[in-house]
Amino acid sequence: MIFRFLLILAVLSGLSTSTLALDDINPFSLPKYSTEYDPDRDPFEDGHNALAYAKQTHRKVMIEVGGDWCRWCHILDEFINTHPKVKMTLHQNYVLLKVNVSDANNNEKFLSTMPRIDGYPHVFITDNQGSIQFSGDLSPLLENGKFSEQRFLEFLNRWK
Repeated sequence: MIFRFLLILAVLSGLSTSTLALDDINPFSLPKYSTEYDPDRDPFEDGHNALAYAKQTHRKVMIEVGGDWCRWCHILDEFINTHPKVKMTLHQNYVLLKVNVSDANNNEKFLSTMPRIDGYPHVFITDNQGSIQFSGDLSPLLENGKFSEQRFLEFLNRWK
């Protein structure tokens, strides 16, 4: 009995340690298309995979269009990664698909299928069938020049 308790305790402590380590790096074992803007990736293939995963997990897809050159894209990533409630809400309700736009690859063919983009980062939210429900920038989520946790959570909850 004591051995079983110690075994369960060891397993649980190992899980919590690995969860903490994963939380710092990548808590949801996200696919590459969710973690980086890569000019070499095919957004059609990634989009197909994101939609399939969204269907399987009963989530929507958030398409974030931008690039490594985009200062606000980095600010957005840092905001999400330093606000656990936002990060958790995002990944529990959406499959994130990052689409690169840069001199190396502007993904013109993919983006020609989407509504017009006026600035970056630009976000599209689709249902898990691919129908666009939202298209826009995230400037309404700013407060005093910074992303607001409350506004961001309201936005994510509104479209989930």
